[in-house]
Amino acid sequence: MITTDRMAAVDANAAALGVPRKQLMESSGNAVAREVRAVAEPGAAVALVCGRGNNGGDALVAARFLDEYDVAVHLLGRPESIRTDIARENWAALANADVPTEAVTDSRDFDPAGPDGDAPDVIVDAMLGSGVSGGLREPERTAAAAVNAVDATVIAVDVPSGVDADTGEPTGDSGSTTVRADRVVTFHDEKPGLAALDADVAVADIGIPAAAERYTGPGDILGLDRDPESHKGDNGEVLVVGGGPYTGAPTLSALAALRAGADLVRVACPESVAGAVQGFSPNLIVRALPGDRVGPAHVERVASLAAGADAVVLGPGLGDGDGTREFVGEFLTEYGGRAVVDADALRVVPEVDTDAELVCTPHQGELVGMGGETAADPDERAELVRGFAADLGHTLLVKGAVDVVADGDDVRLNRTGNPGMTVGGTGDVLAGTVGALAAVTDPFRAAAVGAYVVGRAGDAAADANGAGLVATDLPDRLPEATRDE
Repeated sequence: MITTDRMAAVDANAAALGVPRKQLMESSGNAVAREVRAVAEPGAAVALVCGRGNNGGDALVAARFLDEYDVAVHLLGRPESIRTDIARENWAALANADVPTEAVTDSRDFDPAGPDGDAPDVIVDAMLGSGVSGGLREPERTAAAAVNAVDATVIAVDVPSGVDADTGEPTGDSGSTTVRADRVVTFHDEKPGLAALDADVAVADIGIPAAAERYTGPGDILGLDRDPESHKGDNGEVLVVGGGPYTGAPTLSALAALRAGADLVRVACPESVAGAVQGFSPNLIVRALPGDRVGPAHVERVASLAAGADAVVLGPGLGDGDGTREFVGEFLTEYGGRAVVDADALRVVPEVDTDAELVCTPHQGELVGMGGETAADPDERAELVRGFAADLGHTLLVKGAVDVVADGDDVRLNRTGNPGMTVGGTGDVLAGTVGALAAVTDPFRAAAVGAYVVGRAGDAAADANGAGLVATDLPDRLPEATRDE
């Protein structure tokens, strides 16, 4: 099973791996044509009802594979309004190949039976694919009603128009118009909502490589854009808890969280280093804790600060002095929110009972110190990390030449980054970045995207600075790294 959002990400990742969307559309259209052949003999009349996006483009391709059928292609709208280049190219290919086509400019005049009134044997519904929200609008609403009125076998491309592929429910209210499909041909993997339909579902392999799902890529960034109507705080508030023996670590985490998109970042650190942390940037809000180390006496104050945050980054620069482990254990025992745990705080996680959702970010040595196992082979390591994440009940992001992200169910690998990122402080940048993302999305995705974008930022820094890369080169490169390619 794959959700529509994840499918969009995988599709984009496939393109980044060198499998162009045009090639995937060709394979999808071929699969649609195979489904037509499965239900109708050569010579049967087939009406393809096409929208102006890539879903319609799949059916435009299918028409070229159905030359032994009596094909009629109906485009809902003017050809110049086709929304993607590849769909537009396939429309032009049909015109050049003398395949019968019609541009439906007024949906009230649309009739799949055509001017002679003879109903087609098969109707291909390629008006709208997955990922559409809201009820059907014109011209699709009238066209869907017309399709439903014809006594024909209806094959939907990816999902029946008007149906939410994740739920099987109408995309609008319960009374919204939807296409009543007899068969659905969907691509790569079944969508969760299709099982709820009274239709036969076929899953077509269209050549998306396994790596498009297993490895992070530009598709994983999709959907993380800010809502243009958002207000201060809507894009996440992060609390970084750290410092004492070190000032740079919590500062790097906090600056990274800001550059990764958090609206507000507060740093809770000992008063002995609070001035130094504040001096790095006026964008940081520093909350000083009495003394020169974070300890059990600070649990109540930090818990109060954490109550107002969407995510906590716990551990950067804390050290392992007296009272640090006790503080981490007591805080996590009381805390029920979302936290990224890094550095010396990691050792406490396996022994603490917490209701918090944790993302732990160890390197392989720290993973072993927590009780996990590692291996040289990334795939073998991925399975070991998955098992350990399941035992812990938390998400793990294990840093390495190939990062491993696992939550006990899913595993993703990341191969952005470079050897220059072994320099001190890059892990603190990663923790802050994941913290900002965890404030606005689920822990597993936050970890996967965080690993990907920090690696991209590191690669850009290496291009600019070579072996002279330092951790402070990374935060300012995060905004570019988090943009869709």
